Amino acid sequence: MSKGQLFGEKAILGETKRDEFAQSIDNETSICPIGVDTMHELMRDNQTFSFKVYKFIGFKFKKLERRLQLLMFKDTKTRLLEFLDELCTEYGYDCEKTGDHVIKHPYTQKDIASLIGTSRPTLNILINELKEEKVLDFNRNEIRMYKTSA
Repeated sequence: MSKGQLFGEKAILGETKRDEFAQSIDNETSICPIGVDTMHELMRDNQTFSFKVYKFIGFKFKKLERRLQLLMFKDTKTRLLEFLDELCTEYGYDCEKTGDHVIKHPYTQKDIASLIGTSRPTLNILINELKEEKVLDFNRNEIRMYKTSA
């Protein structure tokens, strides 16, 4: 998750049993807890806010559906490349000097492997292949997607 996102939004839709949890990966995370009744009241009283919340929920479900389709129908390399594309949208910027896409992200290789449904060693093999193909360069907190790979 990133800045400004909701967590536990299914409670708004009536879910009472929690099946998710969140954990901060740094010490700069701020959390603003809001009770379900308060959230319903805010949404009832502010149509713009309500629309944004439902839009966020819709996007989250769409993203989840896309990830499920990736896991079911795509090979591991394709899942990795599409995940990197999503990361680029969320955390990326274009390098002024080279035009490459640079992604400063909070994930470990273990996290990425888990998110794309593969093992850490398989992810490492794929990253090395993509490095050799000059598609990307990868280090601890930064991924550089080379301009020529687009």
